Amino acid sequence: MRRSERARVVLLDDADRILLFSLRNEDGSSRWFQPGGGLQPGETHEQAALRELREETGLTDVALGPEVWRGRPWTAVWSGVEYEVWQRYFLVRVPAFEIDTSGFEEVEGASITGHRWWTLAELTATTDLLRPAELPELIENLLADGPPAEPITVAG
Repeated sequence: MRRSERARVVLLDDADRILLFSLRNEDGSSRWFQPGGGLQPGETHEQAALRELREETGLTDVALGPEVWRGRPWTAVWSGVEYEVWQRYFLVRVPAFEIDTSGFEEVEGASITGHRWWTLAELTATTDLLRPAELPELIENLLADGPPAEPITVAG
């Protein structure tokens, strides 16, 4: 099994909405997750988070905030290879802006089915699959208490 290090961005706008991207599950339901992806050779998690944010949203010149969450490792199979996936989540606060996905890599363009800004109430009410699974509670705590002193372990 190979290890896959990933960086994700908890992107919150000035209205306390979080940006999520979606994939279509095999059963037709949607799965929503934060911008981000795998580290390139020699890249730190922080560098990967900023690169992925630029590629997936068009956002540049942002100040990367603290690491707020660390995902428990999970396994996935890509192109017949099994990976153990380790994710770190970094906070970024920005004014609301129009998302530019023109920097998507080919695989992202083929698999990502949409994006939107979510309020806490919308996260709490949705029946769609959210990643991490406890996202509404995590966002509620982040908005109420600010970033934790140390990253919180989350599911995925």
